[in-house]
Amino acid sequence: MPEQHEPDGAVSAAGMGGAMDLAAAEAATLERTPGGPGGAGPRGRPRSLWSDAWRDLRRNPVFLGSALVILFLVLISLWPSLITSGNPLTCDLAKAQEGSQPGHPFGFDGQGCDVYTRTVYGARASVTVGVCATLGVAVLGSVLGGLAGFFGGLGDAVLSRLTDVFFAIPVVLGGLVLLSVVTSNTVWPVVGFMVLLGWPQISRIARGAVITARQNDYVQAARALGASPARILLRHIAPNAVAPVIVVATIALGTYIALEATLSYLGVGLKPPSVSWGIDISAASPYIRNAPHALLWPSGALAITVLAFIMLGDAVRDALDPRLR
Repeated sequence: MPEQHEPDGAVSAAGMGGAMDLAAAEAATLERTPGGPGGAGPRGRPRSLWSDAWRDLRRNPVFLGSALVILFLVLISLWPSLITSGNPLTCDLAKAQEGSQPGHPFGFDGQGCDVYTRTVYGARASVTVGVCATLGVAVLGSVLGGLAGFFGGLGDAVLSRLTDVFFAIPVVLGGLVLLSVVTSNTVWPVVGFMVLLGWPQISRIARGAVITARQNDYVQAARALGASPARILLRHIAPNAVAPVIVVATIALGTYIALEATLSYLGVGLKPPSVSWGIDISAASPYIRNAPHALLWPSGALAITVLAFIMLGDAVRDALDPRLR
């Protein structure tokens, strides 16, 4: 018998129907598969850099350990009465340089002040200076560097030469000169000095990140569609250029805490009656042989705090760097 041939339209319809059924089946399978295709998120949605970074950070013991230490420091900075009921300015000369006693686990310093209470209250000054200086440096440096990298031209050239001038100023020497004439006992002169000399580093990081992001195809497409420079900078470039700024600022936070202690040790940072680890280290240095505990505890607290912030910054850098994936 002669072969029966279906019309071409029927064959095409059947082929299309089979392809559509297969695609629907694959889509349903992807929705039921955790993680989705190619590292996608739930229900097949692609993951972003930030979601991938957060997933990696939650699994990183270094990040978790440093974050717990920093959280504890923030809590005792806001509410030191949670772990101590003493007054850091209450001293008894009759107990000067004495060691550990019941209710005073760290002993007493050269003025008869409780070392434990002063160590707890010293976290407030260090965390305040570090956080405020980092925020100021990040905002000022990101704005100046981002605008210079985006627009280029004369403004970019002037900013580059200006950052060279600031990089030539030694930080400790600049602090000795600028802060020696300040008589305020608050943290704000120290914060202002750090912002003044710290913004060039963030500025260069932000400038380089913006220049790199500006050359991407999605930025060129947005410009071709008529997007304004402000929209391109805020909606397309800034979200993709902020990661290196966050990494550098997180690591620099520990550096600013150490710098505050250094300046306070030299007598130009925070000044008595302010309570600071740098002030206590400076006061305990002359009698380190007779009462080493007065120097040991604030120095240890400072070292642990700086190390925690540096480790946190390293973990954030590893999570946000796509080259390490």
